[in-house]
Amino acid sequence: MRAYHVRALLMGGQACVFYGAAEFSRDADFVILADAANLVRLRHALAELQADPIAVPPFQLKYLRLGHALHFRCQHPEARRMRVDVMSTLRGVKGFGGLWRRRTTLVLPDGTRCDLLSLPDLVQAKKTQRDRDWPMIRRLIESHYFQHQKKPSTAQKKFWLQELRTPELLVQVTRANTALSRRMLPSRPLLAHAIEGESVNLELALMAEEAAERSRDREHWLPLRRQLEKLRHTHSRS
Repeated sequence: MRAYHVRALLMGGQACVFYGAAEFSRDADFVILADAANLVRLRHALAELQADPIAVPPFQLKYLRLGHALHFRCQHPEARRMRVDVMSTLRGVKGFGGLWRRRTTLVLPDGTRCDLLSLPDLVQAKKTQRDRDWPMIRRLIESHYFQHQKKPSTAQKKFWLQELRTPELLVQVTRANTALSRRMLPSRPLLAHAIEGESVNLELALMAEEAAERSRDREHWLPLRRQLEKLRHTHSRS
């Protein structure tokens, strides 16, 4: 991706590894800028990887802009059978430009630069209907908390108050930042239970919050799934 100057950000399981919440993955998931020039660069990168499209939709810009993911399988000897998935929009996040400005850039020991989704954007991207994503969200935020708890910035405190899913830690953070927690009640009402130390009610509220996000994700993908079903039917007939 870097060699061909593809405007892309790593997301998914491999991004989670970089953030300290290890998740084994043979896939590489990217969110990319959906414009014609970037798609040309992506085609060159995939050609280098000897990556062929798999499943539907076909490799066309319009499907990226509609919100679909495109799927490829690599045949290059150094990446054989590795799957590459790309998409251009994420539910609940506005525009690639904002994702790019907020990105995290890491430099590996060999000098390779990796552009990742910012942690808050990665957490948002993980709020899906899939069971495996919710324990990962919890581990991502816990890891961030334990890395920065000694001298947190205000932005980090707000992130924890908005996203922590571990009741004990959420109570701990709210008690240490009561005034800030109260100011954030309109955006996350369940903080009221954390402020009062109501563990049972807090756990129930966290479960309800997760269920609501799962429902929103299902609603988001429903029309896209219908489009995919039509494409599969057309593809099988041809």
